[in-house]
Amino acid sequence: MKLLSLVIIFSLLSGCSSPEAEKERVVVAVGGKTAILYLPLTLAEQNGFFKTEGLSLEIHDFPGGAKALQAMVSGSADVVMGAYDHTIQMQAQKKSLTAIVLVTRYPGLALGVRSDLAERIKQISDLKGMKVGISAPGSSTHFFLNFLLSKQGLKPDDVSAIGVGSSVSAVAAVEQKQVDALVNPDPMITMLDGRGLIKVLADSRTEKESRETVGGEYPFATLYTTQEFIARHPATAQRLVNAIVKALRWMQGKSAEEIAQALPEEYFAGNKELYLKGLTNSRETFSPDGRFHEAAAQNALAVLKLFDEKVAQANIDLSTTYTNRFVEQALK
Repeated sequence: MKLLSLVIIFSLLSGCSSPEAEKERVVVAVGGKTAILYLPLTLAEQNGFFKTEGLSLEIHDFPGGAKALQAMVSGSADVVMGAYDHTIQMQAQKKSLTAIVLVTRYPGLALGVRSDLAERIKQISDLKGMKVGISAPGSSTHFFLNFLLSKQGLKPDDVSAIGVGSSVSAVAAVEQKQVDALVNPDPMITMLDGRGLIKVLADSRTEKESRETVGGEYPFATLYTTQEFIARHPATAQRLVNAIVKALRWMQGKSAEEIAQALPEEYFAGNKELYLKGLTNSRETFSPDGRFHEAAAQNALAVLKLFDEKVAQANIDLSTTYTNRFVEQALK
């Protein structure tokens, strides 16, 4: 850890000279690239911010954050655009990951039940024995579901959690009645709700909803990687953060329509109007500057302890799960 800190400090002190990236080609894993909460990754790509930083990105899209994490752990990806939760959970398993820029400050997830079951499932406790769609087992959507269940005194195995992805496959799972309820981010939640296919029971897409559901700010979508990668490639990490911070700043003050102009057509899943509504619904989730806040990280740890026994029993050092050093340099 001391070596990592020294390397980061040295790289930041020399930041004015804009050191070249040690690794020009970077492989990024993401669990659901078209999910709105990961939008800054695509915006940085589409607007050429990575290219400006001298980086060539290869983005691998997976059906859920757990799969993206596995890709990095196995060595087939350098960094992950995914949930901050994984940095805490992996530390409980004696593996050190660090989030280097915050993308969303609220979870941006919602749980909805099929509309034809809305009279039977009126609260979270009514989900017992039901099939609930998540992006993938062990993903952030799975964590969110487990947290909601724990608040009602239920256990994770009181429901059947089924991986359905976080794209059109999630919509199909609801349409075909493969699941009774679903946890997903926008645009899928807004698309399903807008078509009258679900009724939302729990939400975290705005500050108000996040306070009611998870107790306030909660670092969620982040760019995270191994401490080894940071130590070996500090300038590359800095340039990655520079690009994401540029994307976050670029979004500020722009309408949903203006943001959507920078996106590929397939992101709209055939219904641009509902996509724009979903983007509007989730605008509050994005961090204005990429900074992490200690109180928010403490909130994430408290939530995970409620349903993750390994985290509850571990002595977690939150100061190693995230750093603002690259962000502070990017903001200069």
